[in-house]
Amino acid sequence: MSKEYLSKEKYKELEEELNSLVSVKRREIAERLEYARSLGDLAENAEYHSARDEQGEIESRIEFLTELLKSAEIIGHKKSDEVIVGSIVTLKKDKDGEKVTYTIVGREEADLLNGKISYVSPLGQAIMGKTKKDKISLETPKGVIGYSIVEID
Repeated sequence: MSKEYLSKEKYKELEEELNSLVSVKRREIAERLEYARSLGDLAENAEYHSARDEQGEIESRIEFLTELLKSAEIIGHKKSDEVIVGSIVTLKKDKDGEKVTYTIVGREEADLLNGKISYVSPLGQAIMGKTKKDKISLETPKGVIGYSIVEID
């Protein structure tokens, strides 16, 4: 897995999720499997198959989180003249002058409704490394949208 950027808060949240999956969910699934086995014929035992499916999903999530946390780099808000992961960037649309502000984050934290975009998103990629007053164009399904970088905080 390649390097992933996470805030301290997101790292802690994912670490807590991993601990819960390992210490609580695994035990719950093991108990469900044991109960389902006690019901007899496993070939036609929906409870058993459901528990096995859930066990597979939990184990996949545990593996994913373990690798993610191993490769994570903790980021914080850093003042820089160019857009980097952790920057808060204000953009102005060329078409109507509307201003939008985004925090540049890693893939796991992207949340457009809360103004957080991933550095690997199309807009994130377009503004990474740019400086104040730079102009960018972004191809969208509705056509090309132009932006100017107003502020980098």
